[in-house]
Amino acid sequence: MLLTQQQMNNIREQSLRMEQEGIACEEVLQLIYDLRLFHLFVPNELEGRMTSLPEAVQIFQNCSRIDGSFGWLVTIGAGGGFFASFMIPEVSQRVYAHRTAVIAGSGTPSGTAQRVEGGFLVNGSWKYCSGSTHATVFTANAVVESNGSSGNTRSGEDQEIRSFILLPEQVQIDPDWNAFGLKATSSHRISVTDIFVPDDMTFVITETKAYENEMIYKYPFLPFAQASFAAVTLGIAQHFLESAQELLKQKTDHPYVLSKLNEQQEALRQSEIVFHESIVKSWNDLMQDGQLSPKTEGWVSGQCVSTAQVSLKCGQELFPLLGLSAAMENSTINRTWRDLQTACQHALLRSY
Repeated sequence: MLLTQQQMNNIREQSLRMEQEGIACEEVLQLIYDLRLFHLFVPNELEGRMTSLPEAVQIFQNCSRIDGSFGWLVTIGAGGGFFASFMIPEVSQRVYAHRTAVIAGSGTPSGTAQRVEGGFLVNGSWKYCSGSTHATVFTANAVVESNGSSGNTRSGEDQEIRSFILLPEQVQIDPDWNAFGLKATSSHRISVTDIFVPDDMTFVITETKAYENEMIYKYPFLPFAQASFAAVTLGIAQHFLESAQELLKQKTDHPYVLSKLNEQQEALRQSEIVFHESIVKSWNDLMQDGQLSPKTEGWVSGQCVSTAQVSLKCGQELFPLLGLSAAMENSTINRTWRDLQTACQHALLRSY
């Protein structure tokens, strides 16, 4: 684990205050910067600390086990490093090569872009931009309008979708993150109106521009994102079970609840083993073959969703059995339960 016990304790001591204020405190951000946790997928020459996916998901899990919002912010912030290979080197140097660099944004194409000389005029708004209050740049996807007219946009697979790199001074942050969990993640909506973005500050996620030899950029983006988020749910669930165990130490007459706790601990442990095995196996396949087979990609995705479902079940099975003390919003068990419910709502982790 990258963090010392004292550092982990300090983060937990800040958890309630961060939740109440709805933002990561400066002390926690400075620790992230010092350990370069936002740079786990950034090339070393850009002041990154390039990390393999198996090691990174373990870090995400451990950070989330300390505190849900902390783990979510580290995971989202680190994930932005994946875009370095899609930018031209001059731009990636500006975006990543400093200590506090971190991207916030959205992959949902809820904006529009009109081609103009030298670039694009961009309009739109994007929800759930975690880390918005400390982001040094934003990325947002938009549909490029055909012939400069929103009435002539192409539909379906013919739509051109580009990612746009936006500077903080170009972006309006609308503080609308009022979820009941992961409260300290500043996952607010951002919006822009008629912002000019030059060509070199745009990219397409299927077009590699640099760092072709970095293996993480060859990992398919969907299972990469799912593995990252599943690791968060796993860590939060572990914290939830630890908190439940502490709570039950005060109650000696609840053998049924203790048996349910043991049952969920074992289920989560088994899921954790298979989850990490799938990530390690897929990474080894990538190192050997230079790509993942569709079968392996599907297997990893399925395991990530399954892990999130097992994690969620820990809360669903135990929380109703823990009594009124667990219903107090300021209690650790309540915060971890709410964080777990919120993290598992992510579209990439839901199973239908």
